[in-house]
Amino acid sequence: QVQLVESGGRLVQAGGSLRLSCVASGRTFSIYSMGWFRQAPGKEREFVAAITWIGSSTKHADSVKGRFTVSKDNAKNTLYLQMDSLKDDDSAVYYCASSQTHGITVNPESYDYWGQGTQVTVSS
Repeated sequence: QVQLVESGGRLVQAGGSLRLSCVASGRTFSIYSMGWFRQAPGKEREFVAAITWIGSSTKHADSVKGRFTVSKDNAKNTLYLQMDSLKDDDSAVYYCASSQTHGITVNPESYDYWGQGTQVTVSS
């Protein structure tokens, strides 16, 4: 199994920046890619960004392109999400997830393990 623990969520003003972290432990050798998803109240969980664990191929949702950047530090088994120019619509619980499926996928059902989530609230 893989354990994932997110951190970094907090209240931030619109236009501000925030960096989320997700530390992976356990069978990390089985990870092919890792992703960030978010879920706002009353909405479905949506894909934000993902990165391959070996190499650094990335994919970002259109809604965050140019504002959010996914990255990783393999030595620390840590996934990051740098969020800049935050908007009210970015308020949500942010989850990291790991996948053993080859290729980067936006489908949450393709991810095997999930963290508990971290709350990001953007105030205008």
